[in-house]
Amino acid sequence: MAENRADYRVAVIGIIVENTDSAESINSVLHECGKYIVGRMGIPYRERNISIISVAIDAPQEIISAVSGKIGKLDGVSVKTAYSNIK
Repeated sequence: MAENRADYRVAVIGIIVENTDSAESINSVLHECGKYIVGRMGIPYRERNISIISVAIDAPQEIISAVSGKIGKLDGVSVKTAYSNIK
């Protein structure tokens, strides 16, 4: 069954990684929803020993929420999601 594109939302998921041991899990979650990812940028901030990741995504609301939730539960990881008003 084809997905209804009218249910899609455009969002940016901002991720701060303080525990580098969580990186593999983050990549696994993002890989699972790879077909929805428009772009991704990772910035290693060596002076602070953290990484900053931004993910542009175009997906159904429940997919975006699930991805943010899974990543946010990881140890040493903070997540915020900003949604566009475009549907």
